[in-house]
Amino acid sequence: MKNRKREICTSGSVRDEDGQPPHLLGRRNFLHLAASAAALPAVSRIAQAQTYPTRPVRIIVGFPAGGVADLYARLISQWLSERLGQQFVVENRAGAGGNLAVEATIKAPPDGYTLLMIGSNNAWNVALYDNLNFSFTRDIAPIASIYRAPAVLVVHPSFPAKSVPALIAYAKANPGKINMASGGVGSAQHVYGELFKMMTGVDMLHVPYRGGGPALTDLLAGQVQVMFDTMATSIEHIRAGKLRPLAVTGARRAEVLPNVPPVGDFVPGYEGTVWQGVGAPRNTPAEIIDKLNKEINAGLADPRMKARIADLGGTVFASSPAEFATFIAEYTEKWAKVIKFAGAKIN
Repeated sequence: MKNRKREICTSGSVRDEDGQPPHLLGRRNFLHLAASAAALPAVSRIAQAQTYPTRPVRIIVGFPAGGVADLYARLISQWLSERLGQQFVVENRAGAGGNLAVEATIKAPPDGYTLLMIGSNNAWNVALYDNLNFSFTRDIAPIASIYRAPAVLVVHPSFPAKSVPALIAYAKANPGKINMASGGVGSAQHVYGELFKMMTGVDMLHVPYRGGGPALTDLLAGQVQVMFDTMATSIEHIRAGKLRPLAVTGARRAEVLPNVPPVGDFVPGYEGTVWQGVGAPRNTPAEIIDKLNKEINAGLADPRMKARIADLGGTVFASSPAEFATFIAEYTEKWAKVIKFAGAKIN
């Protein structure tokens, strides 16, 4: 049988040696071309991740400058800027307990150039808000966790109780007469206090403020008596003798307060920690997420960053994206029960 040859005409059509276009490409050629086409997106994503980032990246923070979330965002943005050769710029979008920042993030292209500082507040908001325009666990892809930190149960120095058992006894003898300050409904100070109330059966009056700063100011002035405050904001006042620490909310003693016992020593099973990490819009390429995870974890292994996190009362919390996602799901479920007990809602 006579072998036929095919040639490409200048018009771009395929013809055999008789000048006639074949009706079909050979099956082998077709499959080869199809496989090549299917591989192109994967090759493109890998190439994109290898060169990422090629322009500045923004990290959105759902709270004002100077707060704990902002502080950690600037710490990690400096590290990533140095490691990846592009500026990672912090953008503060405060409001609605961090929900405005989530909304801004999920509207951004999922290309790795918009990241979000995520934390305990986002998990609590799932139960606190009934009408969110998004699903946090569905619409935000976890990239890397950064730290975990206990809160510290502090009282004004004039308050008579000098231990957790003494506080419980005083609260039961004076139901509803102890003012427990917080940074607002659904804040860390609030949910830790509600967990304490739920597990001990005490009745303390929740006094919500518009932020942890004003609440701490009134605690220092003696206008309120008790607060489950973040370690980072209370530690200097504790060192100066302006606040008395009764216990930390973590499972073990904190390095910065080695003489202060955990609440769990007196209330078995009690544990509460805040955390922060980095997320991105869903559908952000996995290759970019993995690259950022690797770089952030490298930072968490750096002695200087470890020391800085410890100085703020936290401990390094490194994980893979999958591990971080599992942690968020479990954390969200636990605190939903506490928020339901408290009857806390934000409309």
